[in-house]
Amino acid sequence: QVQLVESGGGLVQAGGSLRLSCTASGRTYAMGWFRQAPGKEREFTAAITWTGGTTSYADSVKGRFTISRDNAKNTMYLQMNSLKPEDTAVYYCAAAPRAIAGPRTTEYDYWGQGTQVTVSS
Repeated sequence: QVQLVESGGGLVQAGGSLRLSCTASGRTYAMGWFRQAPGKEREFTAAITWTGGTTSYADSVKGRFTISRDNAKNTMYLQMNSLKPEDTAVYYCAAAPRAIAGPRTTEYDYWGQGTQVTVSS
């Protein structure tokens, strides 16, 4: 059983930046970030392979967000730049039981509790 803990959320003005962190209690393989806005379904944001060599992004964040990981620290990051009000959501990190994972929530076995990101206009 892997425990995931997110941190780094908060309130920021449009155009600003935040960096989210997700620390795992043990070794993880592919990981991802998802977000859920009020009244909407949880949606894929970004994913990274076990080695960190391959990343993927939702079109809505491509070019603004960067996913990375430090396996020595069992930690994954999401650098969010040029934030927009529509980025407001609870952000969740997730871990998959394989080296590569994609945009479907069903690919991930472990989830964090979420961290709130609010972008004001």
